[in-house]
Amino acid sequence: MSFNWKSLQNGSDIRGVALTGIANQPVNLTSDVVAHLAKAFSVWLEKKKKKATGLKIAVGMDSRLSGPDLKKAFSEALINKGIDVYDCGLASTPAMFMVTVTEPFMVDGAVMLTASHLPYNRNGLKFFTSEGGLEKQDITEILNIAENGDFDEQSDSKEGELSEVDFISTYSNILADKIRTEVNDADNYQKPLSGSKIVLDAGNGAGGFYAHKVLEALGANIEGSQFLDPDGRFPNHIPNPEDERAMASICAAVKNNSADLGIIFDTDVDRAAIVDAEGNPINRNELIALSAAIVNEEHPNSTMVTDSITSDGLAWFINEHIGAKHHRFKRGYKNVINESIRLNEQGEESWLAIETSGHAALKENYFLDDGAYLVTKILIKMAKLKKEGKSLSSLIESLPRPKESKEFRLLIEQAEFAAYGERVISELGMYAASQANWELVANNYEGVRVSCKGANEQGWFLLRLSLHDPVIPLNIESDLEGGVSKIAEKLLEFFNNFEYLNLKALQNN
Repeated sequence: MSFNWKSLQNGSDIRGVALTGIANQPVNLTSDVVAHLAKAFSVWLEKKKKKATGLKIAVGMDSRLSGPDLKKAFSEALINKGIDVYDCGLASTPAMFMVTVTEPFMVDGAVMLTASHLPYNRNGLKFFTSEGGLEKQDITEILNIAENGDFDEQSDSKEGELSEVDFISTYSNILADKIRTEVNDADNYQKPLSGSKIVLDAGNGAGGFYAHKVLEALGANIEGSQFLDPDGRFPNHIPNPEDERAMASICAAVKNNSADLGIIFDTDVDRAAIVDAEGNPINRNELIALSAAIVNEEHPNSTMVTDSITSDGLAWFINEHIGAKHHRFKRGYKNVINESIRLNEQGEESWLAIETSGHAALKENYFLDDGAYLVTKILIKMAKLKKEGKSLSSLIESLPRPKESKEFRLLIEQAEFAAYGERVISELGMYAASQANWELVANNYEGVRVSCKGANEQGWFLLRLSLHDPVIPLNIESDLEGGVSKIAEKLLEFFNNFEYLNLKALQNN
């Protein structure tokens, strides 16, 4: 096929446009392309597993409109190569990893058709083996195989078998049984969430299963839960815990239904956030703090790895308040997870890797970024605290919150945007070092982070290069009203020296 295969790579995933309907976004993820990718993945997997025959591969999808056709194309391409396929239907991304390590399935590989929270016209593929999600270099290799056509169209005279599997029920039972076992309620072992009202917002993605198969099965009242039915048009709001409209919706649902807890998932359930009984969102720094507090009780003094844009208050909470260790690393959930794995391999215990986006991976759970598993851990703690007359919020009441926090995305209007962005970051580091009351933060792994100690600033900023886009995101926080604007004004003087930076976002502050 004459096709730009490399254009489909999005870090450790494959992403593309699967449907028409949005201007200037031509379709490049067709059924033919996906069938080609299926064969390329099987060749890659044969080499990885050292198996010329007998491969078993599981396929699942989220609620996207293009999902059924692409899943069919992927499955048929494998079956025609003699590979047995487990069709898991509507599933979550974490569930598609779990099918590789759960008996009796134990498949050789799995793929999830998803594009996370991106618009309805997009789709993509996430690949797994029992060792976890594939890395960036693995995706590059699969795309090279697809481009070169390095596979035998008739590698097996016998067709593979297709089996439909309700794995999401198996996965749900694993989570429900974990809650039963760890809450260990002598009075109500089977339904330890009885007496709790919990509302779930699945955003019409793939996460609706959690309401009925986990929460309701454990005795929770789920009245008021919303957007549980899969609908790839996403008619109510973007399924994304970072989206303001989505968070406002679940916060309102908690208040309107006098719920004890609100839960929101992204489209494929690898991210989550929660809302307390007062309708206050617990996401980003608050979710990290809560997760760290829970993990630290089980594994004291371990290292919590986060992404680069976490707050100074969170660092204090982890390092000083709960007595663990905060290790701030690069943005990108795979970066955070791999850094935590690296620390463990070097002998430094790290049980939690978590991004402000809601990606959270625990050592106890294969370092799989699983929103449903994180929520399960939180529910266990909530049930235990309820017996003591306490709430989840009590665990993070000491977390300092900044008065202001903003992100500005500065567009680079230049073809060689990565090199240009690195130049801006480098020169900002030198500029910041020369400014009174500004101090470069040590042990910073991404971009330049500066502590701003001026009387009208009292905060920090981080400038970094986007992972994939011609953008340099600028995060600013301050403990003073108006502090973000003061820091932004000072930065604007510096940025005005760069003609290919679009500064509208910062100028409109």
